[in-house]
Amino acid sequence: MEQTELLRYTIDALERLAIRYMLVGSFASTAYGEPRFTQDIDIVLDLSAAQVPAFCAAFQSPDFFLSEQAVREAVQTHFQFNVLHPGTANKIDFILPRQDEWGRLQLERRQEIQLLPNCVGVAARPEDVILGKMLYYAEGGSEKHLRDITGILRISGTTVNREDIRQWAEKLGLSEIWQAVLQKLA
Repeated sequence: MEQTELLRYTIDALERLAIRYMLVGSFASTAYGEPRFTQDIDIVLDLSAAQVPAFCAAFQSPDFFLSEQAVREAVQTHFQFNVLHPGTANKIDFILPRQDEWGRLQLERRQEIQLLPNCVGVAARPEDVILGKMLYYAEGGSEKHLRDITGILRISGTTVNREDIRQWAEKLGLSEIWQAVLQKLA
């Protein structure tokens, strides 16, 4: 199962199960910016304990590897878990929403977008993708996150609310990174 097929399957399952989600990470930045290869799919998943059995049933062995215990622990701790497709080693990282003001806001303002040909899904807004990429950059320093951010700003340009990013960057302690991104673009 190729990544695009895995994404399409996952979106169909989440929609069918009425589980709130949003695509984030490199797939989302590609939707708003410049395409690049990514090793996994990142999805923020607003999953409740009551939804865990149905969710796990959608990703059964032998087609998928998923630990129901890991899912339950992630829901309880608001962390993350993953689903693997053993035949191709493709992976989805499911991330439980942050339990802060920005985390709640991301879910409220997520939007439907064209993710693939004949595949509409829900993704974080480009501003939130950029903020998420800045958080990942702050944690690990990988330049790929900065490239993704500049790609979004180049391609989506005027549709991105830079003032919103500036305000949230300040609240999240990312102002220096945001200023560096703007300087890189100039």
